[in-house]
Amino acid sequence: MLGVIIIVIIIVLVIAFFIVAFNQAVQQRNRVDSAWSQIGVQLTRRHDLIPNLIETVKGYAAHEKSTFESVTQARANAISAQQAGPAQQAQAENVLTGALKSLFAVAEAYPDLKANQNFLNLQEELTSTEDRISYARQFYNDSVQKYNTKIQTFPTVLIAGMFGFKQREFFEAEQGAAEVPRVQF
Repeated sequence: MLGVIIIVIIIVLVIAFFIVAFNQAVQQRNRVDSAWSQIGVQLTRRHDLIPNLIETVKGYAAHEKSTFESVTQARANAISAQQAGPAQQAQAENVLTGALKSLFAVAEAYPDLKANQNFLNLQEELTSTEDRISYARQFYNDSVQKYNTKIQTFPTVLIAGMFGFKQREFFEAEQGAAEVPRVQF
């Protein structure tokens, strides 16, 4: 009888251990999904600010058409990359950051534009959004690192394989893309 009780206790402990490990993996996966959602929110905010910024600059620098087209195309590519995954979206966002730097470089040549309050407000909002994106990206990558570590370590690796937990990609910015596009007046 004592042997049966010991076997039952061991079985209950093993089952409890697997339940705890599964729940922790689910919590980590949900944290990653939430962090990815926050990046999406900030990127959408960024994408929404860009048309207003372009229209403001257009009023002063109408002959800079190629720059406007470049920013518009980069924005469209970044929006369409939202469903592609972190690596593709990071690449598209890096291109958009470069295009925005070109737009701000154009603005440097127009003193009246640099003094325009609407332009200054949009620039400040974009800078603030870039900071939020940077923070959200950092939080997401930290969450991915914890999740990937969790599902790769024993014994959670056994549960991860059984229940289809897959590694997640990091959202990596290109070298220099982490700089917020700024213009000094």
